Parts: sequence; structure tokens; C-alpha cells
Amino acid sequence: MNRPIISLKDVHLSIDGKPVLKGLSLDIYEGETMIIMGRSGCGKTVTLKVILGLLKPDSGEVWVDGKEITKLDQDELNEVRKKIGVLFQSSALFDSLTVGENVAFMLNQHTDLPKEEIKKIVAEKLALVGMAGTEDMKPAQLSGGMRKRVGLARAIAMNPKIILYDEPTTALDPITVSGILRLIKGLHDKLGVTSVIVTHDIPSAFFLGSRIAMMHDGRIIEVGSPEEIKRSENPFVKAFLSGEPDAGEEMV
Repeated sequence: MNRPIISLKDVHLSIDGKPVLKGLSLDIYEGETMIIMGRSGCGKTVTLKVILGLLKPDSGEVWVDGKEITKLDQDELNEVRKKIGVLFQSSALFDSLTVGENVAFMLNQHTDLPKEEIKKIVAEKLALVGMAGTEDMKPAQLSGGMRKRVGLARAIAMNPKIILYDEPTTALDPITVSGILRLIKGLHDKLGVTSVIVTHDIPSAFFLGSRIAMMHDGRIIEVGSPEEIKRSENPFVKAFLSGEPDAGEEMV
């Protein structure tokens, strides 16, 4: 393993007075695909927002690419964010913009590249996700799977070192899910990025993950390879993988 490119150290965070992260610690290494898996409501998406600097912890440290981001001012934080691409659960495309304009959004906001260069980058990223030639379409014309692909093209437009995925296969049919999973895996291998994927979908986690971090009640309770997680003796992990409805309520 290389040095951690992301390191969460004893992170605590309450939202509206309710504790959500309760001493969460996790190291994510350069070039790996880290899956954060657990039941709905356990704090997975909040963890992504902490890594992105959208939420500031009450205590603990958040290191991203050598910077402790809780201590940065807004300009410094924005510089770190330029290294991070995000695929949101809803794809979060701007409906009023074309596909091309959506993919170009960050390039227009944060670079001084000429329009022709941006146009070339947009075409290249769309081709990478299997959406070549769709620049002039509007999001309303796209299926759910196509919107995910465009969202992913936008996420990689700035050549990020890190890509964060929030439930990338939610609300998609099984055939589309299979295509999106292969796309995520292929882009990870081709681009050499670090991927952090939040999901509660077990087959997706085992297909994509270099390592899996099991989350329960605001903490990481176990980290290991897919095979190590499958062999876990932890009561919550065993219950979660077997699909038991009470999934380890009594443990931890």
C-alpha cells in the first residue's frame, strides 16, 4: 500500500443535535477502490460529504491528499476539491443545460481553457463513458442509466485523483446496473484514480471493491478485502451479508 490519500481520524459529527458519526476512522489508499457499506441511515453519505468538505466535523481530523481540510479556508478547500470528482445518487445534472454544458461546467468555472479545448475534453470524457455524440441532448431526454453516465463524465472532466460515488446503482434496472458497474471498474483501471463508493448493495460491493469498510451506527467496525469480509465473524457483518432484517442491532 502507498500512503493514505484520504484519512479520517476519530471523526465525530452531529446534525441537528443528533450524533451521526461517532468516532469514525478510516484510511483509504491511493489507487484502491474503497467500498463503504452498511444499512441505510448509518452515516455513509455523510462520510462522503465530510471527505468533500461539505460538512465540517465537530472533532477529529480529515486528511485529503496531504491536507487536513478541516483547517483550510474556503479558497484552500476549493483547491483540494478540484482533485475530487463526485457522482451523486441522483446524478444531479442541471436540467436547463445540455449534456455538453453539464460536462463542461467545472471546466468553465475553474479553468481558463479556450472553448475549443473544453469542447474537445467534453467529447473525450463522453466517449469514455459510452455517450459520444450526445453533447446537444438535454437531461430530460436521457434514461436513468444515461444520466449516470453523463454524471460520471462530468465527474472525470477535471482529471481528478479521487472519485466519490454515492449509491451509483440506486433505482436502475439490473441490466443497466451491470453496465454501470463495468463502466466504474473500467474507468478506475484506465484512469488510475482512487475510488470511494458508498453502497448497501452487496453484489456491487464485492464486484468493485479492493477493500470494504463495514459501517454501523456512525463508525467503521471492520475493514478487509471482499474475501475477508465474506469470512467475517462479526455479528453485524454476518447479519448484513445474510440479509437478516435486524442486521446486528444488538452488536457493537
